[in-house]
Amino acid sequence: MNLLEKSLFSTLKSIATQNLVSHYHNLQQHRTIVKVRLKWVKNRGLDHIIDVQTDLKAACLLKDAIVRSPVGYLTAKSLADSQKLLGLTVPTLRFIRRYPTLFEEFPHPKYPSLPCFKLTHIAKILHDQELKVFEDNQSDLVERLSKVLMMTTSRMVALQSLHPLKWDLGLPDDFDKKLTKNFPDHFRIVKGTNGLACLKLVQWPEKYAVSELQKMNDDSSPQAGYREFKRGKAALEFPMSFPRGYGAQKKVKAWMDEFQKLPYISPYEDSRGIDPNSDLMEKRVVGVLHEFLSLTLYKKTKRNYLRSLREELYLPQRFTRIFTRYPGIFYLSLKCKTTTVALREGYCRGRLVYPHPLTRHRDKFHHVMRTGLIYRSKGVDILPQMDNVLDEEEIELTDEEEIELTDECDGTSDAATGTDED
Repeated sequence: MNLLEKSLFSTLKSIATQNLVSHYHNLQQHRTIVKVRLKWVKNRGLDHIIDVQTDLKAACLLKDAIVRSPVGYLTAKSLADSQKLLGLTVPTLRFIRRYPTLFEEFPHPKYPSLPCFKLTHIAKILHDQELKVFEDNQSDLVERLSKVLMMTTSRMVALQSLHPLKWDLGLPDDFDKKLTKNFPDHFRIVKGTNGLACLKLVQWPEKYAVSELQKMNDDSSPQAGYREFKRGKAALEFPMSFPRGYGAQKKVKAWMDEFQKLPYISPYEDSRGIDPNSDLMEKRVVGVLHEFLSLTLYKKTKRNYLRSLREELYLPQRFTRIFTRYPGIFYLSLKCKTTTVALREGYCRGRLVYPHPLTRHRDKFHHVMRTGLIYRSKGVDILPQMDNVLDEEEIELTDEEEIELTDECDGTSDAATGTDED
């Protein structure tokens, strides 16, 4: 297909979407989807995953901090105030001592009473392997980060908002320096209107402007999207997996059927012309959150990390109510003294459906964490065996609370809507 044809299809798609949005913008002034109030339901399987990965993430962040240190180690004094930053529920010093296979304790060269921690030989090997994974998956990393920036209104995000998301998005520790150096045609550092350093998208890569939901529905090209629109199939449906007890409720089914019939607005489309109080905007918000979580390696992130991107993603002030309003799409976990939101479709029987190469490598890191003292001196010997032992027993996703239904349109349990401190 030549450039003229591509341009024509892109224009037709844009016109079709704008007309569709305009039509439903007018329609939504006179209708409101009937909603029900749903009680938050605990999911032991997903909570367990979040619990385990909290420790794994903290260990990886400590590993990166040691690598960054000019002396190659961290002192107990420097770790004293890092508990909250690492998301731990125990003091950092106690935590780091739990994993002698990764962190070796020794006395400070000048102050013998001051404990210090450096990486073990096996931890250094794992770090080198991680760098190789980043190198081998650079194109995937560029696409994922580009799509995050493409969803924002200004095509840029403050570095202080991106740094907490490094773990979730699979970004290397020094991504801001490496990516701008290696991919100057994609990214550059600029100063935002608030004076903060921001990562900006240099140009709009049209090939990335396809959401995960569109890919799932085989609607990955402008031509296919326009043909579907002409046939009257403008709405793409979100996959839903309800907790036990939700699916059979007539009120819930009627609500979700109406919601699914609304047209799907791509998170990469300009939606500023939609009535912010309409049902169509609510579906657009669901689509943005669905896409963002789909771009994370573990299909989950902390609720506060999303709050820091609220304005950039053009989300309403109280957008986090969406997570408990659509329990068939999202799961809100209160584990580890924080609030984490996960995409239900990303997991099956307690395991990632499509694990990324970096998550597989982190599984090796986690295995070394759990080996304990007996492998301290011969940790390297277990590396070749890890591919055979990483298939841990599956955890079936089960729900433990009963469902409460009312005719109210809004509101969730106090626990699920409370504010985070982290």
